[in-house]
Amino acid sequence: MKTMFVSLLIAVGFLAVPPVSAQTPNQDEAKRGIIDWQPTKTDTWKRFTRHHFTVDGKQCWVAVPSNPRSGNPWVWCMEFPTAFDDRTGVVPLVENGFYYAYMNVGNTFGSPAAQEHFDRFYEHMTAKGLSPRVSLIGVSRGGLYAYRFASRNPARVVCIYGDAPVCDFKSWPGGKGKGKGSSGDWQSLLKHYGFKDEAEALAYPGNPVDTLAPLAAANIPLIHVVGDTDDVVPVEENTAVIEQRYKALGGTITVFHKPGVGHHPHGLDDPAPVAELIQTYTTRRDTEKRQ
Repeated sequence: MKTMFVSLLIAVGFLAVPPVSAQTPNQDEAKRGIIDWQPTKTDTWKRFTRHHFTVDGKQCWVAVPSNPRSGNPWVWCMEFPTAFDDRTGVVPLVENGFYYAYMNVGNTFGSPAAQEHFDRFYEHMTAKGLSPRVSLIGVSRGGLYAYRFASRNPARVVCIYGDAPVCDFKSWPGGKGKGKGSSGDWQSLLKHYGFKDEAEALAYPGNPVDTLAPLAAANIPLIHVVGDTDDVVPVEENTAVIEQRYKALGGTITVFHKPGVGHHPHGLDDPAPVAELIQTYTTRRDTEKRQ
Protein backbone atom coordinates (compact mmCIF):
# COMPACT_ATOMS: atom_id res chain seq x y z
CA MET A 1 0.00 0.00 0.00
CA LYS A 2 1.33 3.40 -0.88
CA THR A 3 2.37 5.62 1.98
CA MET A 4 -0.24 8.20 2.80
CA PHE A 5 0.66 11.63 4.09
CA VAL A 6 -2.04 13.30 6.08
CA SER A 7 -2.19 17.03 6.67
CA LEU A 8 -4.54 17.99 9.45
CA LEU A 9 -5.65 21.41 10.54
CA ILE A 10 -7.72 21.48 13.69
CA ALA A 11 -9.94 24.46 14.35
CA VAL A 12 -11.60 25.59 17.53
CA GLY A 13 -14.72 23.78 18.76
CA PHE A 14 -17.89 23.35 16.79
CA LEU A 15 -20.79 25.76 17.04
CA ALA A 16 -23.96 24.52 18.66
CA VAL A 17 -26.57 23.03 16.39
CA PRO A 18 -29.88 24.92 16.29
CA PRO A 19 -32.66 23.21 18.26
CA VAL A 20 -34.46 20.51 16.32
CA SER A 21 -38.22 20.88 15.95
CA ALA A 22 -40.68 18.47 17.54
CA GLN A 23 -40.64 14.94 16.19
CA THR A 24 -43.10 14.09 13.45
CA PRO A 25 -44.87 10.72 13.34
CA ASN A 26 -42.41 9.65 10.65
CA GLN A 27 -39.50 10.53 12.91
CA ASP A 28 -41.05 8.66 15.83
CA GLU A 29 -41.39 5.56 13.66
CA ALA A 30 -37.87 6.04 12.37
CA LYS A 31 -36.59 5.94 15.93
CA ARG A 32 -37.99 2.41 16.12
CA GLY A 33 -36.36 1.50 12.82
CA ILE A 34 -39.61 1.77 10.86
CA ILE A 35 -39.51 3.91 7.72
CA ASP A 36 -41.93 3.42 4.84
CA TRP A 37 -39.93 4.52 1.81
CA GLN A 38 -42.82 3.73 -0.56
CA PRO A 39 -40.36 2.28 -3.06
CA THR A 40 -40.99 1.69 -6.72
CA LYS A 41 -38.37 -1.07 -6.55
CA THR A 42 -36.31 -2.76 -3.85
CA ASP A 43 -33.02 -4.53 -4.43
CA THR A 44 -29.69 -5.09 -2.69
CA TRP A 45 -26.54 -3.00 -2.47
CA LYS A 46 -23.54 -4.59 -0.75
CA ARG A 47 -25.88 -7.03 1.07
CA PHE A 48 -28.02 -4.16 2.37
CA THR A 49 -31.62 -3.54 1.36
CA ARG A 50 -31.89 -0.64 -1.08
CA HIS A 51 -35.14 1.16 -1.85
CA HIS A 52 -35.68 3.11 -5.08
CA PHE A 53 -38.18 5.97 -5.28
CA THR A 54 -38.84 9.28 -7.01
CA VAL A 55 -38.53 12.78 -5.55
CA ASP A 56 -39.18 15.94 -7.56
CA GLY A 57 -39.21 13.90 -10.74
CA LYS A 58 -35.74 12.44 -10.11
CA GLN A 59 -34.75 8.85 -9.42
CA CYS A 60 -33.42 8.31 -5.91
CA TRP A 61 -32.41 5.46 -3.65
CA VAL A 62 -31.40 4.74 -0.08
CA ALA A 63 -29.46 1.78 1.31
CA VAL A 64 -30.75 0.85 4.76
CA PRO A 65 -28.51 -0.31 7.62
CA SER A 66 -29.42 -3.53 9.38
CA ASN A 67 -29.25 -1.76 12.73
CA PRO A 68 -29.80 2.00 12.32
CA ARG A 69 -27.77 4.13 14.66
CA SER A 70 -29.58 6.40 17.11
CA GLY A 71 -30.56 9.63 15.40
CA ASN A 72 -30.62 7.99 11.95
CA PRO A 73 -27.43 9.56 10.53
CA TRP A 74 -26.94 9.43 6.79
CA VAL A 75 -24.35 9.97 4.12
CA TRP A 76 -25.33 11.38 0.75
CA CYS A 77 -23.09 10.74 -2.25
CA MET A 78 -23.93 13.48 -4.72
CA GLU A 79 -22.54 11.75 -7.82
CA PHE A 80 -21.01 8.35 -8.71
CA PRO A 81 -22.43 6.63 -5.60
CA THR A 82 -21.51 3.08 -6.68
CA ALA A 83 -18.17 3.86 -8.33
CA PHE A 84 -15.29 2.90 -6.02
CA ASP A 85 -17.81 2.38 -3.20
CA ASP A 86 -15.49 -0.21 -1.63
CA ARG A 87 -12.83 2.50 -1.33
CA THR A 88 -14.77 5.51 -0.03
CA GLY A 89 -15.76 4.27 3.42
CA VAL A 90 -19.49 4.04 2.77
CA VAL A 91 -19.71 0.29 3.40
CA PRO A 92 -18.36 0.45 6.98
CA LEU A 93 -20.58 3.46 7.60
CA VAL A 94 -23.72 1.50 6.65
CA GLU A 95 -22.42 -1.42 8.68
CA ASN A 96 -22.28 0.99 11.61
CA GLY A 97 -25.83 2.21 11.25
CA PHE A 98 -25.70 5.02 8.67
CA TYR A 99 -28.17 5.29 5.80
CA TYR A 100 -26.58 5.79 2.36
CA ALA A 101 -28.52 7.92 -0.13
CA TYR A 102 -28.42 9.23 -3.69
CA MET A 103 -30.47 11.45 -5.99
CA ASN A 104 -29.73 11.31 -9.72
CA VAL A 105 -29.76 14.82 -11.19
CA GLY A 106 -27.59 13.85 -14.13
CA ASN A 107 -24.42 15.54 -15.32
CA THR A 108 -25.49 19.02 -14.22
CA PHE A 109 -22.32 20.18 -12.40
CA GLY A 110 -24.14 21.31 -9.25
CA SER A 111 -26.11 23.89 -11.24
CA PRO A 112 -28.84 26.06 -9.67
CA ALA A 113 -31.55 23.76 -11.06
CA ALA A 114 -29.80 20.72 -9.58
CA GLN A 115 -29.60 22.44 -6.20
CA GLU A 116 -33.36 22.95 -6.20
CA HIS A 117 -33.83 19.21 -6.70
CA PHE A 118 -31.35 18.54 -3.88
CA ASP A 119 -33.36 20.77 -1.55
CA ARG A 120 -36.48 18.70 -2.23
CA PHE A 121 -34.53 15.47 -1.67
CA TYR A 122 -33.13 16.67 1.64
CA GLU A 123 -36.62 17.71 2.77
CA HIS A 124 -38.02 14.32 1.77
CA MET A 125 -35.33 12.35 3.59
CA THR A 126 -35.53 14.33 6.81
CA ALA A 127 -39.34 14.20 6.76
CA LYS A 128 -38.98 10.41 6.65
CA GLY A 129 -37.03 10.62 9.89
CA LEU A 130 -33.36 10.84 8.95
CA SER A 131 -31.07 13.21 10.81
CA PRO A 132 -31.42 16.94 10.05
CA ARG A 133 -27.67 17.00 9.38
CA VAL A 134 -26.13 14.92 6.61
CA SER A 135 -22.56 14.03 5.66
CA LEU A 136 -21.94 14.86 1.99
CA ILE A 137 -19.66 12.97 -0.39
CA GLY A 138 -18.38 14.68 -3.52
CA VAL A 139 -16.50 12.37 -5.88
CA SER A 140 -14.75 14.18 -8.75
CA ARG A 141 -17.30 16.59 -10.31
CA GLY A 142 -19.48 15.71 -7.34
CA GLY A 143 -17.37 18.21 -5.41
CA LEU A 144 -19.28 20.98 -7.20
CA TYR A 145 -22.58 19.41 -6.10
CA ALA A 146 -21.54 18.91 -2.47
CA TYR A 147 -19.89 22.26 -1.82
CA ARG A 148 -22.67 24.24 -3.47
CA PHE A 149 -25.31 22.45 -1.39
CA ALA A 150 -23.31 22.95 1.81
CA SER A 151 -22.57 26.63 1.25
CA ARG A 152 -26.30 27.24 0.72
CA ASN A 153 -27.34 25.02 3.65
CA PRO A 154 -24.58 24.92 6.27
CA ALA A 155 -27.00 24.10 9.10
CA ARG A 156 -27.95 20.91 7.26
CA VAL A 157 -24.43 19.47 6.98
CA VAL A 158 -22.21 17.45 9.32
CA CYS A 159 -19.12 17.34 7.12
CA ILE A 160 -17.96 17.14 3.50
CA TYR A 161 -15.81 14.35 2.12
CA GLY A 162 -14.35 15.31 -1.25
CA ASP A 163 -12.58 12.62 -3.26
CA ALA A 164 -10.41 14.15 -5.99
CA PRO A 165 -13.11 16.82 -5.93
CA VAL A 166 -13.64 19.55 -8.48
CA CYS A 167 -13.53 22.74 -6.44
CA ASP A 168 -13.26 25.27 -9.27
CA PHE A 169 -14.93 24.63 -12.60
CA LYS A 170 -12.38 26.85 -14.33
CA SER A 171 -9.92 24.03 -13.61
CA TRP A 172 -12.29 21.25 -14.70
CA PRO A 173 -14.07 21.10 -17.04
CA GLY A 174 -12.85 24.55 -18.09
CA GLY A 175 -9.23 23.47 -18.46
CA LYS A 176 -8.04 27.04 -17.84
CA GLY A 177 -5.08 25.92 -15.74
CA LYS A 178 -2.76 22.92 -15.83
CA GLY A 179 -5.48 20.29 -16.10
CA LYS A 180 -6.73 18.56 -19.24
CA GLY A 181 -10.22 20.00 -19.06
CA SER A 182 -13.12 18.73 -21.15
CA SER A 183 -14.44 20.95 -23.91
CA GLY A 184 -17.72 19.06 -24.21
CA ASP A 185 -18.40 19.19 -20.48
CA TRP A 186 -17.40 22.86 -20.40
CA GLN A 187 -19.99 23.74 -23.01
CA SER A 188 -22.56 21.67 -21.12
CA LEU A 189 -21.74 23.47 -17.87
CA LEU A 190 -22.17 26.88 -19.50
CA LYS A 191 -25.63 25.79 -20.61
CA HIS A 192 -26.70 24.31 -17.28
CA TYR A 193 -25.63 27.42 -15.37
CA GLY A 194 -27.24 29.74 -17.91
CA PHE A 195 -24.07 31.70 -18.62
CA LYS A 196 -24.40 33.91 -21.69
CA ASP A 197 -20.74 33.37 -22.59
CA GLU A 198 -17.45 32.02 -21.29
CA ALA A 199 -16.43 35.37 -19.83
CA GLU A 200 -19.41 35.31 -17.50
CA ALA A 201 -18.50 31.80 -16.37
CA LEU A 202 -14.88 32.77 -15.70
CA ALA A 203 -16.04 35.68 -13.53
CA TYR A 204 -18.52 33.53 -11.58
CA PRO A 205 -18.03 33.97 -7.79
CA GLY A 206 -19.82 30.79 -6.68
CA ASN A 207 -17.22 28.06 -7.06
CA PRO A 208 -16.40 26.01 -3.94
CA VAL A 209 -13.04 27.78 -3.59
CA ASP A 210 -14.98 31.05 -3.32
CA THR A 211 -17.78 30.03 -0.93
CA LEU A 212 -16.01 28.62 2.10
CA ALA A 213 -16.89 31.31 4.62
CA PRO A 214 -20.36 29.91 5.52
CA LEU A 215 -18.83 26.48 6.07
CA ALA A 216 -16.08 27.77 8.34
CA ALA A 217 -18.58 29.88 10.28
CA ALA A 218 -20.66 26.73 10.87
CA ASN A 219 -17.55 24.70 11.82
CA ILE A 220 -18.13 22.09 9.12
CA PRO A 221 -15.07 19.83 8.88
CA LEU A 222 -13.72 18.89 5.47
CA ILE A 223 -12.08 15.62 4.41
CA HIS A 224 -10.27 15.33 1.07
CA VAL A 225 -8.56 12.38 -0.60
CA VAL A 226 -6.35 13.28 -3.56
CA GLY A 227 -3.87 11.71 -5.95
CA ASP A 228 -0.84 13.95 -6.08
CA THR A 229 -0.28 13.44 -9.82
CA ASP A 230 -3.92 14.08 -10.80
CA ASP A 231 -3.83 15.84 -14.19
CA VAL A 232 -7.62 15.89 -14.59
CA VAL A 233 -8.48 17.75 -11.38
CA PRO A 234 -5.05 19.08 -10.35
CA VAL A 235 -4.55 19.28 -6.60
CA GLU A 236 -2.92 22.72 -6.77
CA GLU A 237 -5.97 24.22 -8.52
CA ASN A 238 -8.58 22.55 -6.34
CA THR A 239 -7.89 20.88 -2.99
CA ALA A 240 -4.76 22.92 -2.24
CA VAL A 241 -6.72 26.15 -2.70
CA ILE A 242 -9.50 24.85 -0.46
CA GLU A 243 -6.99 23.80 2.20
CA GLN A 244 -5.15 27.13 2.23
CA ARG A 245 -8.31 29.24 2.29
CA TYR A 246 -10.14 27.09 4.82
CA LYS A 247 -7.13 27.24 7.15
CA ALA A 248 -7.12 31.01 6.86
CA LEU A 249 -10.81 31.04 7.83
CA GLY A 250 -10.14 28.87 10.89
CA GLY A 251 -11.76 25.75 9.45
CA THR A 252 -10.90 22.08 10.02
CA ILE A 253 -9.62 20.09 7.06
CA THR A 254 -7.93 16.70 6.73
CA VAL A 255 -6.23 15.84 3.44
CA PHE A 256 -5.09 12.32 2.58
CA HIS A 257 -2.42 12.43 -0.15
CA LYS A 258 -1.71 9.48 -2.45
CA PRO A 259 1.80 9.93 -3.90
CA GLY A 260 2.18 8.85 -7.51
CA VAL A 261 -1.58 8.41 -8.02
CA GLY A 262 -3.66 10.28 -10.60
CA HIS A 263 -7.38 10.98 -10.72
CA HIS A 264 -8.15 7.26 -10.48
CA PRO A 265 -8.66 5.15 -8.54
CA HIS A 266 -10.79 7.18 -6.16
CA GLY A 267 -10.76 6.48 -2.45
CA LEU A 268 -8.20 4.66 -0.34
CA ASP A 269 -6.95 1.08 -0.27
CA ASP A 270 -8.14 1.13 3.35
CA PRO A 271 -10.97 3.68 3.69
CA ALA A 272 -11.34 3.15 7.44
CA PRO A 273 -9.74 6.52 8.33
CA VAL A 274 -12.35 8.39 6.27
CA ALA A 275 -15.24 6.40 7.74
CA GLU A 276 -13.89 6.95 11.25
CA LEU A 277 -13.68 10.71 10.74
CA ILE A 278 -17.27 10.87 9.48
CA GLN A 279 -18.42 8.85 12.50
CA THR A 280 -16.43 11.09 14.85
CA TYR A 281 -17.91 14.27 13.40
CA THR A 282 -21.41 12.79 13.54
CA THR A 283 -21.00 11.81 17.19
CA ARG A 284 -19.73 15.28 18.00
CA ARG A 285 -22.77 16.90 16.43
CA ASP A 286 -25.07 14.47 18.25
CA THR A 287 -23.42 15.38 21.55
CA GLU A 288 -23.84 19.10 20.89
CA LYS A 289 -27.50 18.57 20.03
CA ARG A 290 -28.13 16.99 23.43
CA GLN A 291 -26.42 19.80 25.35
